[in-house]
Amino acid sequence: MSKSTSPASAKDNRPTFYDDITNKIIAELEDGRVPWVQPWGTPSAKAQLAMPKNASTNRTYSGINVLILWGAVIEQGYAGQSWLTFRQALALGGNVRKDERGITVVYADRFVPGDAKRRAASSGGEARAIPFLKRFTVFNTDQCDGLPDEIATVAPPPPPGTIALRVEALIKATGIDFRIGGARAFYAPTEDYVQVPPPAAFFEPINWHRTALHELGHASGHALRLNRDLSGSFGSRKYAFEELVALSGQSGCELSGQSGATRSEL
Repeated sequence: MSKSTSPASAKDNRPTFYDDITNKIIAELEDGRVPWVQPWGTPSAKAQLAMPKNASTNRTYSGINVLILWGAVIEQGYAGQSWLTFRQALALGGNVRKDERGITVVYADRFVPGDAKRRAASSGGEARAIPFLKRFTVFNTDQCDGLPDEIATVAPPPPPGTIALRVEALIKATGIDFRIGGARAFYAPTEDYVQVPPPAAFFEPINWHRTALHELGHASGHALRLNRDLSGSFGSRKYAFEELVALSGQSGCELSGQSGATRSEL
């Protein structure tokens, strides 16, 4: 008669954090990438050469955390190497944006239980320390809003000539808070700002311009501008109408004869 799996053995069969990291490294190797080599200097790199650090404590991460966070910066196209926990972002007066996904890092140390200390004291022996591993979820400062200026990530400006002059002039003329950085393109109605990834993140330059104008099209509907209804959820008639409005603004971006899929709402 077969034995049922006990709760303890079922727990032991769950993938560990070490398994997760090992599988990720194997996947990187199979894709032809060497994850423990510093990846800066490649076309995908946006962040400056630096060790990942906690933006609140200013302490640098070490061990496997360095590889994990380097990989996240390259994969997501973040502009900086600074990280915060959800609570640290709040304590600094900011917040993690809705729907942002964090990265798991670990803290390893040892501690001596009180019982072990008492037994060692009575027997004259030495108390044995027990190693432990604690997980934390951290977010890149690119994923946060409202942080102090000295902590918020400031993406390096695109090289001169990357953005077409007439589009650059149009962006400035709108007076809309337009930010370049991160790995997503979106308009945040509550805070009233547009954010798009750096031009280098796009396969074709025209697609950056199309995406920028698309998100600016959404921003035109703010209550202080054209006062459109921006409350529609994905798949609703209101959402579809707003997308058509933004697409009409995007279609005016005929900067060249190149074609390509629009990379908006990433």
